[in-house]
Amino acid sequence: MNLPNKLTIVRMIAVPFFIAAYLLGYYPASLIIFICASVTDYFDGKIARSRNLVTNFGKIMDPLADKILVYSALCLFIESDIIKAWMLILILAREFIVAGMRTVAASEGTVLAAGMSGKIKTVLQMVAVIVFLFSLCLNDDVQSKFMMAGNVIFWASLVMTVYSGTEYVLKNRSVFSM
Repeated sequence: MNLPNKLTIVRMIAVPFFIAAYLLGYYPASLIIFICASVTDYFDGKIARSRNLVTNFGKIMDPLADKILVYSALCLFIESDIIKAWMLILILAREFIVAGMRTVAASEGTVLAAGMSGKIKTVLQMVAVIVFLFSLCLNDDVQSKFMMAGNVIFWASLVMTVYSGTEYVLKNRSVFSM
């Protein structure tokens, strides 16, 4: 197994530790775990492309690991009343639509590439999670300012979720005629 794939696996293994730290109220630890796991996303892709180590495992598991990490955090944030459930439902609806289209295309031997807007969406989600987690580490006086910043970034990610999903469907609408 190559290094990028090992980094993807590390990111997936980090998720239960992130969740446990959060649920136990160890917000600084959950923040550190989330940041470290997020950084592996950057490096596994960079290493895979620069060293020509792109694999089918990586193509499937890398985005899945991102989603498991980020959506675990968002589920925790619903429980903590940081975000609303409908926000995660919107995000998941986009992901199911994209995954369904990719599955249909793959059954016909076609690979649908991820677009830049989808990557921007993921980065915005990760940054919003980091800001929310950081705010939980602060005292009440400063916490509300960081929560507000996290909300602005998260709303931007929701806009990108809708935009990237719409762009993906329109760009790949031929899948519906397969």
